[in-house]
Amino acid sequence: MISFAWPWLLLLLPLPLILWRVIPAAEVKQDAALRVPFLEDFTDAEASKRAYRRPGWRFWLAVPAWLLLVIAGARPQWLGEAIQLPLSGRDLMLAVDLSGSMQEQDFIIGGERVDRLTATKWVAGDFIERRIGDRIGLILFGDRAYLQTPLTFDRKTVKTLLDEAAIGLAGKQTAIGDAIGLAIKRLKDEANQSRVLILLTDGANTAGEIEPEKAAELASRVGLKIYTIGIGADRMTVRSLFGSQVINPSRDLNESVLKAIADSTGGRYFRAKNSEELAQIYQLLDQLEPVEKESQLFRPIKALYPWPLAIALLLASLVLAIPLVREHRS
Repeated sequence: MISFAWPWLLLLLPLPLILWRVIPAAEVKQDAALRVPFLEDFTDAEASKRAYRRPGWRFWLAVPAWLLLVIAGARPQWLGEAIQLPLSGRDLMLAVDLSGSMQEQDFIIGGERVDRLTATKWVAGDFIERRIGDRIGLILFGDRAYLQTPLTFDRKTVKTLLDEAAIGLAGKQTAIGDAIGLAIKRLKDEANQSRVLILLTDGANTAGEIEPEKAAELASRVGLKIYTIGIGADRMTVRSLFGSQVINPSRDLNESVLKAIADSTGGRYFRAKNSEELAQIYQLLDQLEPVEKESQLFRPIKALYPWPLAIALLLASLVLAIPLVREHRS
């Protein structure tokens, strides 16, 4: 359906007619070379003849130009069909480890061996795109924690900034406690009752000013639920001077601390040893305590005013240009 954003402007449509009735016509004074006593009779007859003369082409161009100009000023717009927006009402913060150990290539995607951060981007990107109705934020941490994206409904921007993250961007070490502390700071004053932090790391807390256990205790007080993900394979075959050797590339992963953080805040701890397990974890996270809200309706709006405005300007240009062209030719 078509509606007007400023319908009261349509009251200006009869304005030219009102002005024509109210404002007297300008008098054209000419001095006669010969004064004739009954000259006024000729003048009145000529004026009467002009008064009943049919409107010229300028009139028929100016009228629609004015009508279209007023209609454009009222801002016509097309209202589409109502769309029901699904809202889960969740504030979700992602905290991603960018420490040096995330460059360990112990994940396989599409038959190729990739590092842990690439696997995280591959799986988390799809997870972010499915977060319709949730506000999402992004924290990147290494030696310190940095807020890359505040809470927003703009999932595309969050995914783009995650894809642009690079290993070592925030330092080589791992400040898990600081990442939790920053999430608390950004989420504690939010009115939403469903506040979730998903923390992904492949190591132990080796930097920062806050101990992870202390940060988890503060998170529990403000109602922040933390889900922790320990990423990294537990077996990997490498070649050396002494032949093939099986090592544990996740030997620095402190699972006990990550479990304690999740348990103390009412969350869960997940272990992702490969890309398939990581994808399954994010599918489980899709189902985290949704909070139902009253559904909201959204009507897409498309502005239509450029069309009548363009036609009005074209007609007005013709009204001004045609006499100039005629005068130039004569």
